[in-house]
Amino acid sequence: MLPFAFPRPRLIALTAAALALPLASHAQTLAETIYSGGPILTMEEGAMRAEAVAVADGRILAVGSAAEIEALASDATERFDLAGRTLLPGFVDSHGHVVMGGLQALSANLLSEPDGTVNDIPALQEELRRWAAENGAFIAAYDAIIGFGYDQSRLAELRPPTREELDAVSTEVPVYIIHQSGHFGVANSLGLERAGITAESENPPGGIIRKRSDTGAPTGVLEENAHFAALGALLAKVDAEGFIGFAEAGSRMWARYGYTTAQEGRAAPAFIQIAQEAARRGLLLNDVVLYPDVLLDRDAILQSASRDYENNLRVGGAKLTIDGSPQGFTAFRDRPYYDPIGDYPPGWAGYSAVTMEQVIDSIDWAFANGVQILTHANGERASDMLLSAIANAEAEHGPADRRTVLIHGQFLREDQVDRIKALNVFPSLFPMHTFYWGDWHRDFTVGPARADDISPTGWLRERDMIFGSHHDAPVALPDSMRILDATVTRRSRSGDIIGPTQRVDVLTALKAMTIWPAYQHFEEDSKGSIAPGKRADFVVLSQDPTAVDPETLDGIRVEATIKDGAVIYAAP
Repeated sequence: MLPFAFPRPRLIALTAAALALPLASHAQTLAETIYSGGPILTMEEGAMRAEAVAVADGRILAVGSAAEIEALASDATERFDLAGRTLLPGFVDSHGHVVMGGLQALSANLLSEPDGTVNDIPALQEELRRWAAENGAFIAAYDAIIGFGYDQSRLAELRPPTREELDAVSTEVPVYIIHQSGHFGVANSLGLERAGITAESENPPGGIIRKRSDTGAPTGVLEENAHFAALGALLAKVDAEGFIGFAEAGSRMWARYGYTTAQEGRAAPAFIQIAQEAARRGLLLNDVVLYPDVLLDRDAILQSASRDYENNLRVGGAKLTIDGSPQGFTAFRDRPYYDPIGDYPPGWAGYSAVTMEQVIDSIDWAFANGVQILTHANGERASDMLLSAIANAEAEHGPADRRTVLIHGQFLREDQVDRIKALNVFPSLFPMHTFYWGDWHRDFTVGPARADDISPTGWLRERDMIFGSHHDAPVALPDSMRILDATVTRRSRSGDIIGPTQRVDVLTALKAMTIWPAYQHFEEDSKGSIAPGKRADFVVLSQDPTAVDPETLDGIRVEATIKDGAVIYAAP
């Protein structure tokens, strides 16, 4: 007696040569595809390993030994030979921005090594010029030169470029570059003009327009809400088709790194219809969960939020952002930054992008309406604001299975971790920061003692708590193996280990990329592990992560990504 019976679907199967196999037309409970020939990590407690998996109609039919699964084969069954490679559940994005990731994929790459080559301001200027010379169609369509990924902590000058240095790239087209954190930007003179920013412009709430101390003229650097407003102005000519293109490019990028479920972790409500159109056209290869900004249009969220996908898209709830970037010294701390580089007053501790009243009101609204809410809080004081609002809302509305999510929580105190557990908050942490900015945090943001406890996954496991481990792309590439490596080793770019007691084992790190973020999204019954009845969402890796030296995890390659039994990415 077979456990499940499904009708036969259309199927694209991957051979060892990464080519599509012909369709078959058998029926009923027999396997349409059998995966075998390499390690299979199921993420199922008590049955972590299997020899083979049978799939029918985009669902997992059975998991077990090679002999058990072979009994489900017919003459029409396709064979997916792993050829020694490793099969895992498809990765579930605990937090990212798949649409902005599409913008990153289409703009100038200003990242430093290992993801780019920009290590000083002349190299940044040269990359912008090179990109502009090769992307005339983009510039003609949107009247802007856009770069993504600069980071002053990785530039030899240890500062962002100025408007004059971007004027050296172009005085005929607005130039705008986005910081790797996504929380800052720099505009050339035309870009500032496009954004309506002058020496007389005042700082918006929750943002700063940096100005020269001698003349009062804008330097070109914009922080937080000043940056978001300017970015909107600079991208004003990007119409619905442009954003659909961003969504398509982001979906493909996520698939390349093994993600079968992606997230757009902060969207304007207007993007709901744009995303729905991209989904209707079949441009979303992976499932995408969208979280519109709770401060913009709550009615749109209530009307569209759903647990069900339509054409690989659903609105999962709402997003709130309390503070900014720790590496950029705008995260809202409960103490001064250790040694911030830049023009900061004594005792600088960052700032909030919203008021406490807005936080309380947003969380209360979400609880009252049964809407899942994700909240960006990096600094200790920002997390205090969030946890107090959650406690107030729960006292008002009572306990429920809300799966409220804390995004980032990089500078959490240990008492806050206890409170997160008591309030049943799901922490989506950012241990990949230990690779990209661990040295910076140690030397400048929090100091060597507190740096060891950023993204404190060790504290969570001591308390038997589950968590998600995310990339926050386009803050970094949605590189799943970089996440895995950082969560396990916490080794920085310089080779230092940032917080040895916060490291976790490989299986724990894999759960934080599969079954636990599936739970975060209320999807643990259909995703996140390889078990009968679940969706046939898989990733094929070049090696078994549990069988290699942990120091080599970042060298493992994604060979294929499979969504509902169909290959959506195959490595060359």
